Amino acid sequence: MTYARHELLDDSETLPRMPSWVTSAWLEIPEDVAFLSGATLGHLHLVLSRDDVPQTLLRARLALRAAEVSVVNACRPERAAELRDSVAFLQPGDSPGPAGEIYLSWQRAVQRPVSVKALHRAMPDLEPEKIATWLSAGRGAPVARVASVLQAVLADRPRDPATALILADAALAQTLGWNHVLPLLALGLKRANLRKSGDELRLACHRAILAAVAQATQEAANLARRAARLKEVAPKLRARGSDEAVALFLSRDAVAPTALMSLRSDRAARRICDRLVELGAVRELTGRDTFRLYGI
Repeated sequence: MTYARHELLDDSETLPRMPSWVTSAWLEIPEDVAFLSGATLGHLHLVLSRDDVPQTLLRARLALRAAEVSVVNACRPERAAELRDSVAFLQPGDSPGPAGEIYLSWQRAVQRPVSVKALHRAMPDLEPEKIATWLSAGRGAPVARVASVLQAVLADRPRDPATALILADAALAQTLGWNHVLPLLALGLKRANLRKSGDELRLACHRAILAAVAQATQEAANLARRAARLKEVAPKLRARGSDEAVALFLSRDAVAPTALMSLRSDRAARRICDRLVELGAVRELTGRDTFRLYGI
């Protein structure tokens, strides 16, 4: 491989850029793929240490993407908009449906520090002992462990790739010392990859990480910029509960005005959402006149 000299940009307004020798390399030799996937994970570690990146929101946004991929792998028709709706308007006792359950599992998996207890909370149909057994299936380097966990879960639950991918990302987070699960493997692995094993699966995981880290770092940069805009306009709201509303937007992929009703009246909650849209800090995500959702 040929490496180009590149300086990381790291100031108050710009996230560190992925070195050009990572993004422009021609990937043919497995050893090169493994080396570059490690380099991208190192770069992502820098991004995840940045205070200007809304980390909770980043995990939530990537959880939506991972859920969408998982739903596609399950041959279901729902996409991001339908997944948001399936969860955002749930009432006590309601069922989110099969696709919504997948999305809820991803949502819950990224919300709490990674542990067997947290993963059981995310996927309550799984026994904690079984989760612990699967997570201990792999040893050694991060991607080797990830591939082993994937293979172990799919051997027991071949029709449940979402669970396998959540646990694989949990194993990756544990190995790298990250506090929370960050969806990556689901973003880069194709359904055909999940039928592989051994060296082929490990190589597929390395390639998946290369693709997923590029998506994650781009999303982190976008969210850092949008979060800065939201914080910039927040003082203009001058309304009771506005600080809590801003905090909510910085932690959730999508916010329904009803989520703000504990802070303000229904009418005031809608007004604060519309005001943030006018200020260019928040987007309306559905295109509907009713049952709207907002996010940065």
